[in-house]
Amino acid sequence: MLAGGQSARMGADKALVEFRGRPLIAHALDILAAAGVPAFIAGARTESAARLNAYASVIPDIEPGRGPLTGVCSALTSTVAEWAVFLPVDVPLLPASLVACLLRHARITHAPVTLVAVNGFPQTFPAVVPRRALPVLQRELRDGRLGCFAAFQAAARELDKPASILPAEILAQCGQVLHPGALPVAQWFFNLNTQRDLAAAASRPISRVS
Repeated sequence: MLAGGQSARMGADKALVEFRGRPLIAHALDILAAAGVPAFIAGARTESAARLNAYASVIPDIEPGRGPLTGVCSALTSTVAEWAVFLPVDVPLLPASLVACLLRHARITHAPVTLVAVNGFPQTFPAVVPRRALPVLQRELRDGRLGCFAAFQAAARELDKPASILPAEILAQCGQVLHPGALPVAQWFFNLNTQRDLAAAASRPISRVS
């Protein structure tokens, strides 16, 4: 998972900010565990790495301070797995079944990146990225093109296969993805970037399943 970068708008390390009595990193780990995905932490702030390591193994950034693409490249460099799932730490309302669905689709289609769209707008994360995309992503990082979505598109062009972007609404309508709290699809992706966001999300049902 990606641990929140500089967290400038939050005013504190986002991964360790409490939401409903637990740090956001714990909620993200719950989502991955329910989806059956082993968890590692990438993109962590250097000063927070020791604390985060208590929750899951921290992968050091290859180029700290350059954004989430460095976390993606660091994670892909450190793994021998064919597929990696990237989940940001600030979406605790996301259902685990969506992560599982994206990974299942990626394994079937062998797409160079698998994403989800909401109201027709592709979301950069969560993302399923194959390790074979790493050289393209590293080149984008090296050349100073730091946007993850643009880097994913570059990987699709280089690997000569279209990215898979799945409409979240259709996944929900056909029952492939369900939110345990019956939260509307548009609210699954509510990003907690500020203290005000934390307060706004407090009354919404989270995605944890028993």
